[in-house]
Amino acid sequence: MRDERLTIRVSPELRAKINRGVREMEKDQSQVVRDALDAYLSPSESAFDAFKKAGLIGIAKKGPSDLSTNKKHMQGFGRKK
Repeated sequence: MRDERLTIRVSPELRAKINRGVREMEKDQSQVVRDALDAYLSPSESAFDAFKKAGLIGIAKKGPSDLSTNKKHMQGFGRKK
């Protein structure tokens, strides 16, 4: 598969950001721009999916398991004390 060329104009400020990315990520300019475009144009994952991927879902070992269905756990929720 052959890559296609895309020519764009960028502001000096954006060019400086690209150059910072080049130095920090140790990639060439084209790769930094490709990665940024891919991240911008790809569907983002939900917070649930991100937490699940990070292993943060189901880590609480204590507490009732039925918070969402047992009304007694929600008594007074949202009311001023």
